[in-house]
Amino acid sequence: MTFHVDSEVGQLKQAIVHRPGIELSRLTPANVDELLFDDVMWADRAREEHDAFAAQLKAEGVQVHHFAQLLAEALDVAGAREFPQERLTTATRFGPALDAPLDELVASTPAQPLADLLIGGVLKRDVADLLHAPSLLMDYLGPDDFLLRPLPNHLFQRDNSAWVYDAVSINPMAKPARRGETINSRVIYNFHPMFAGTSFLYGNDSLAHDTATIEGGDITVIGNRAVMIGMGERSTPQGVETLARSLFRAGSVDSVIVVELPKARAFMHLDTVMTMIDADAFCIYPYLPDALRSFTLRRVGEGGDFKIEENAELFPIVAEALGLAGVDDLRLLRTPIDQFGAEREQWDDGNNFLAVAPGVILGYERNTTTNRYLTEHGIRIIPVVGEELGRGRGGPRCMTCPIEREAVSA
Repeated sequence: MTFHVDSEVGQLKQAIVHRPGIELSRLTPANVDELLFDDVMWADRAREEHDAFAAQLKAEGVQVHHFAQLLAEALDVAGAREFPQERLTTATRFGPALDAPLDELVASTPAQPLADLLIGGVLKRDVADLLHAPSLLMDYLGPDDFLLRPLPNHLFQRDNSAWVYDAVSINPMAKPARRGETINSRVIYNFHPMFAGTSFLYGNDSLAHDTATIEGGDITVIGNRAVMIGMGERSTPQGVETLARSLFRAGSVDSVIVVELPKARAFMHLDTVMTMIDADAFCIYPYLPDALRSFTLRRVGEGGDFKIEENAELFPIVAEALGLAGVDDLRLLRTPIDQFGAEREQWDDGNNFLAVAPGVILGYERNTTTNRYLTEHGIRIIPVVGEELGRGRGGPRCMTCPIEREAVSA
């Protein structure tokens, strides 16, 4: 099967999500900041809420794939286990004495428990019985210290890989706490039979990407051979340019609209302040600065080259890319709310909506003012319970990696 994502709001047919596992239970007050969470979540309740979220997707006709299951299935394919052995459980990372024991752990552990370890983390005591040589690192660590840190941000499947039209980018992540996610995603995309023949745009290599980072929360496939990408705390100019060149080289995109975001956690990704919710509509944080800089990269020739224009205004360019007559035909929905309320709802992912069809979106139920306003403007909102999930600072769009979505016309 050939997967593709041809729009942001067309009928969503297939998506990957991750039901939180042991990694969420390993969040503590001591490591929560390092692992990029704002609080220690109630793991059991978060799993219940995620199960309900997955059921809502299925009720809207979406085929839901669970990341941990895909990873386990991929690990059972010949050659797959050598992939993390060569890139993750190495002597340079853990010292020569641990190289063989960790390789043995990867080779001998059944696929599903191994997938859980690669996501949930590996403790010293998980490999202590396999050690047959002196290890300074093992002597230094306590029994419940991590050799491999847990990856609780796998909950947010939008970020580490992103389908853009008919190919996927496995995104080099900005923060060290998230870089292990890309190894797990590469195992799936390179070895799972479901993804045989996948075309890669960026990141399917073991290079040091340094500052050329990009994350899926900044990537919006607006359709009509155009993409909009946020550039800020997580996605850098170098990363955006690298992906843009690959998109132009692949021939699936004619223009990339780049939006400069404030470098602040509240504006972590483009989808924290702006999401497309219908063929002609965006939900926008009401106090998003009017003077945001933006640039349009337009493809020149066949080799990935492009020209850059700084835009006088963003949304006339977006309307043009969508094939609309003008910006007046674009619905820019900003909830009429005071700044205190807007900041509270934006912090609770009040602008982070997942469209499952044009004008049909999933969003957290707690953002009552925004939800009511969008409903008054003809948008159907499926309310998602996120009392615990929302404390991870990611909404329904963040938790979902579309892999098959139809095109749609404005």
